[in-house]
Amino acid sequence: MEKTKKFIDLKTLILLINVFLIMGVLLGDICYISLGGLLTKGLTSGIFVLLGIANVVYIFVSKNKSIKFPLIMLTGLVFAMLGDIILNVEFIVGAILFAIGHVFYFVAYCFLAKFKWIDLLFGLAIFVPSLLFITLVPMFDFGGALMEIVCVVYALIISLMVGKALSNLVREKNLQNILILIGSILFFFSDLMLLLNVFGAMPKAVDVLCLATYYPAECILAFAILMHKDKTLNETKAVEKE
Repeated sequence: MEKTKKFIDLKTLILLINVFLIMGVLLGDICYISLGGLLTKGLTSGIFVLLGIANVVYIFVSKNKSIKFPLIMLTGLVFAMLGDIILNVEFIVGAILFAIGHVFYFVAYCFLAKFKWIDLLFGLAIFVPSLLFITLVPMFDFGGALMEIVCVVYALIISLMVGKALSNLVREKNLQNILILIGSILFFFSDLMLLLNVFGAMPKAVDVLCLATYYPAECILAFAILMHKDKTLNETKAVEKE
């Protein structure tokens, strides 16, 4: 009885921590949109990493049998934080850090549903129109071939990440996959807005949309780590039945 009560208390505590940290990220997002400042941006990014850390710790202390997915997701969050900070200083380096984060997200998604070649088809279905948009729309000014190549490669990586999230949901509909797909799509949309803002000279509203979707995306992906416990238990039951 005491163990059950302790587990319930721990679960309530981690949910309260999630609510508190998510509110912190959203508040930081509003402050950065309104006031700007690299320090504000760095602190806001740091909070969603703390959110990921809190959820990884919860999975660990709950004695979940698989810690790989949470740890890889957390690594993706860390690279996103680094990319978010560096992007304002050196765009290409920031983009590379973000891209590495997307690779970690993709790998993490493969722990939820084993990689299949159809995952790439979903990704390519997203990448092809993105490629055409980047290379054929005359409004973009990349200032040289190198930057355009960087944007194309980045578009490929994030498209594969979103495609894997979509493929996972098609294969198995559950709350974790729904959250991951929503977070991945918001991330993709945020980067699209960033592309329009930096290279398309679009109005301020586009920059606001970029920031207003990016931080919620990271919060959703960090929160999705918390869903992993139930997923692992379901997989264990399925193996026992077989």
